[in-house]
Amino acid sequence: MRLYDFDGMFEQKLSEYIKRNPRGYTEKQWEDVIPSMYAKFGDTVIKSIGKTPNQYYAEQSDEELVSGLRAHIKNGVPVSEYLCNAIESRHIEELLLPLLSGSEDEISYALNLIGSCAAALPEYMRLLTASDNEDVRNTCVDYVKDFADEVKEQALENYKKGVQPEYMLEMLSRCTARDERVFDLLIKAFRTADENLAMRASYLAAYGDERALPYLMEKIEDEDISYADFQELKFAIEALGGTYDKERDFSSDPYYELIKSHGAIDIDIFKDIK
Repeated sequence: MRLYDFDGMFEQKLSEYIKRNPRGYTEKQWEDVIPSMYAKFGDTVIKSIGKTPNQYYAEQSDEELVSGLRAHIKNGVPVSEYLCNAIESRHIEELLLPLLSGSEDEISYALNLIGSCAAALPEYMRLLTASDNEDVRNTCVDYVKDFADEVKEQALENYKKGVQPEYMLEMLSRCTARDERVFDLLIKAFRTADENLAMRASYLAAYGDERALPYLMEKIEDEDISYADFQELKFAIEALGGTYDKERDFSSDPYYELIKSHGAIDIDIFKDIK
């Protein structure tokens, strides 16, 4: 497959249009217009090629699309959305798996194109322990959480060995099949938590076992907890069907004062981060 910089071609056409129409749109309007122009360019015949970008990729085989992606990355030729969309439309995750053992750029593209996929679980679990890139690890965790029950045993073993314990706890908290080992581990991790108390409370909320309520209620009574931890503990309690209405004084907490100064004391910033 010949490599074409369709994004570069589009940018050139856009630049020419802007020069001809310097007062055509405001900066805000351009933000809305450019995506639609880019989509339209995908169906515009490129005279030097004789095809539209979308046609060009539609005519490629599955293998050619993937090898083309690798060639774009290797040779520093920008990867267009047209190529990515063509790959995604084929559902060829198996062909993309080798890229997860490639360069950082190959891994990044493969993660985005494969997404949450059972066939990729072994590679995602490997990257969780092998990659030094935090973004890669976080993305892998997000995908693996959808298959928490399938990786439970491996996650338990990794936690036991001290391998990426926080990631393992996060995955285990998404298990749907009740397992006393998982519950006991989440409780123990919560009770021994220090600076990551809020996160470990969120794991109990995610796991959804109401037996965790007494532990959460006990901890929220601690006068030394921060306002941020208090908010997460309160949310976890409510998520498990409990309530906590006791008035607390956090006037000496700098985070509380920051929230108060912005007039948003009652906002739970952690509520949507699950």
